[in-house]
Amino acid sequence: MREKLEFLVCVWFLLCGSSLARFVVEKNSLKVTSPESIKGVYECAIGNFGVPQYGGTLVGTVVYPKSNQKACKGFDDVGLSFKSKPGGLPTFLLIDRGDCYFTKKAWNAQKGGAAAILVADDKIEPLITMDTPEEENADAEYLQNITIPSALISKSLGDSIKKSLTGGEMVNMNLDWTEALPHPDERVEYEFWTNSNDECGPKCDSQIEFVKSFKGAAQILEQKGYTQFTPRYITWYCPEAFILSKQCKSQCINHGRYCAPDPEQDFSRGYDGRDVVVQNLRQACVFKVANESKKPWLWWDYVTDFSIRCPMKDKKYTKECADEVIKSLGVDLKKIEECVGDPEADVENQVLKAEQDAQIGKGSRGDVTILPTLVINNRQYRGKLDKGAVLKAICAGFQETTEPAICLSEDVETNECLENSGGCWQDKAANVSACKDTFRGRVCECPVVRGVKFVGDGYTHCEASGALRCAINNGGCWKKTQDGKTYSACVEDHSEGCKCPRGFKGDGVHTCEDVDECKEKLACQCPNCKCKNTWGSYDCNCGSGLLYMQEHDICISKDNKSEVSWSFVWVIILGLAAAGVAGYAIYKYRIRRYMDSEIRAIMAQYMPLDSQADVHHASHGDV
Repeated sequence: MREKLEFLVCVWFLLCGSSLARFVVEKNSLKVTSPESIKGVYECAIGNFGVPQYGGTLVGTVVYPKSNQKACKGFDDVGLSFKSKPGGLPTFLLIDRGDCYFTKKAWNAQKGGAAAILVADDKIEPLITMDTPEEENADAEYLQNITIPSALISKSLGDSIKKSLTGGEMVNMNLDWTEALPHPDERVEYEFWTNSNDECGPKCDSQIEFVKSFKGAAQILEQKGYTQFTPRYITWYCPEAFILSKQCKSQCINHGRYCAPDPEQDFSRGYDGRDVVVQNLRQACVFKVANESKKPWLWWDYVTDFSIRCPMKDKKYTKECADEVIKSLGVDLKKIEECVGDPEADVENQVLKAEQDAQIGKGSRGDVTILPTLVINNRQYRGKLDKGAVLKAICAGFQETTEPAICLSEDVETNECLENSGGCWQDKAANVSACKDTFRGRVCECPVVRGVKFVGDGYTHCEASGALRCAINNGGCWKKTQDGKTYSACVEDHSEGCKCPRGFKGDGVHTCEDVDECKEKLACQCPNCKCKNTWGSYDCNCGSGLLYMQEHDICISKDNKSEVSWSFVWVIILGLAAAGVAGYAIYKYRIRRYMDSEIRAIMAQYMPLDSQADVHHASHGDV
């Protein structure tokens, strides 16, 4: 009896730590859209089970059952169904708190056809987190099968909704999880607070199954740099007054600094808490060493392999088995040993000390007190530990439209594009659509196909642009093959759009009709010409002995063709010769004139001419 009491005291310290522990209730938004009397935005607490629609919204109408109002038994037993009718809004079932577990209420509501469950508090108090029941009361089968989202609402809001429903008013609301997780940048940082103990019942089983199923997605996200993942391990300290007790000695290492509860909680058989702490430390060291070698994703391989090869039930939960797994993955075993250190030493272990410090909440994140817990972008995840649900939550941590392709996997995609392209633009002939499935729902966004970017609003039109646009469905332009000839209205320059080629007329998109050049007298109008229209062009023939020249639209003699050509050449040659002679004559004449004027000027200086003497005499007479 004394040992049991000491155990309970020790566990209380382990779980509660100190009176300063701060647990944060994670919330999402609830918007009542009708009736006017209660219209507004309210807070509600996200349940730690089911599948919250992180990153998305859910619209529905509220129903408060006439009987079984605490939902502690199946609604089939009372003849009620909450399945929405075709064309109707999903049903949000409002039920009262009390008499049975929250999870039982949610399971009964889900089986009754409800799309979500709202639990009205039975007293005026701050919102709390609805959690799963303790292990000894947990039914793993139905817990893992809860898929509808759940929310705890205040007593005052619950009373207001009931009053409106009693008065015959319809209550519609929108559950909004778009801001339940922050998404500050293009990389998501997340932590997984876990434990190596595999004998803690249904929670341990579901945790191991989650690690196995999520490993592939986690490694893809990490290897491509989309996420930064860190595994975390909760450890507690043993109160100083109990350090020398049998319980603390068997559950702790490093003189009571780092402890874990006994897996079987009996202190007499099987493995002790200290075995769990040492294995937790080894897993943390595997991540540390792998991360230093730029391969942090190896942690997922180690944890899954260890759970398969070294389970407690087979008495293989040992250092020797762990070392074999480490060596098989190529991780440096020596560095692991240095990281683990001496569990018996009366010193702090830097790795476990960091884990204890990280357990304390900072900023908007509260203390981590629930195992297992996911922390995404410094916000604690609430809901089912399931691959699809967790992946959807991580994807909600990316900025919109920056999500990696894995966020469109079958586990999280909405499949809205499968029917009528989700109402977005599509080109069935080219099998191109602007509909894009995301975990938030579909978006209409003009695509990029084989390097060709489409531009438009995504809803009514998208057009291929760029130099390669004609390679995709001919750029959305007209194209036709006839009589062995192919014509296209696609112009590589996107600014010109679709333009019918020469010889055709039309809008270039739907139609390009052949132009009858003969009928419209656009060609072959010369005398003796005979015009015949063809598809996209025309044929023009002259009478016998004549040849049609299309560029001049004339007929010329086939026999005179060469003569005319040579005569033309001789005319040019003679013309050039005449021009040369004339130029030479002009040149000679100008030179002669210039020389004569120079000679006359020189001679005038020495023997003035008669005319010059007369001019000189007249000048003196003026003075």
